Amino acid sequence: MNVVVLDLGNVLVRWDPYGAYAGRMARADVDRFFADVDFAALNHRQDAGRPWAEAREAVRATHPQHVDALDLYVRHFADTLAGPVPGSADIVRDLAAAGVRLLGLTNWSAETFHHAAPAAPAIGLLEDVLVSGEVGLAKPDPAIFRLLAQRFGVDPADAVFVDDSPANVTAAREVGFDGIVFTDATALRGDLVARGLLGAGADADAT
Repeated sequence: MNVVVLDLGNVLVRWDPYGAYAGRMARADVDRFFADVDFAALNHRQDAGRPWAEAREAVRATHPQHVDALDLYVRHFADTLAGPVPGSADIVRDLAAAGVRLLGLTNWSAETFHHAAPAAPAIGLLEDVLVSGEVGLAKPDPAIFRLLAQRFGVDPADAVFVDDSPANVTAAREVGFDGIVFTDATALRGDLVARGLLGAGADADAT
């Protein structure tokens, strides 16, 4: 194997949707907003390419009392990114130094993706990133894994895919990738050492 494909959110960069509301809105009110609009489903539609303006109109039609909460999320999206995931940047640098090809595959709105690299500069070390919101497909749809393979000339049999979502990893495996469920950088480093992609001594104590 000579390719590692990395998810970004909570693998390279910490993401917490509550960060947009810190000091701006009571937690209970945020929870009510998230529950009423099914924020996970709403966010997935944004990841799959829906513009935020359309999401706003949808929320206005069904839950007009929550439009301001949605606006806060979009306006303060940068505050949902809490910096690099500990230890992951070291792994990216070590993989690059070992000559491993590095790509990203992320579920992310095209309109907010520009916040990613400033929050976790290791993203800038990747050769390229396939952004779901830019292509109108989102994990765990197997089509996005096939698109990545086609776009970047990757043979899934020669690639490892790393994601914190077991469902996404399962989908990648169905397309032929070797899949690793990310829990923390220490475990990921061990998984990559076991596959011969990193030497056992390289920053083994990184956390």
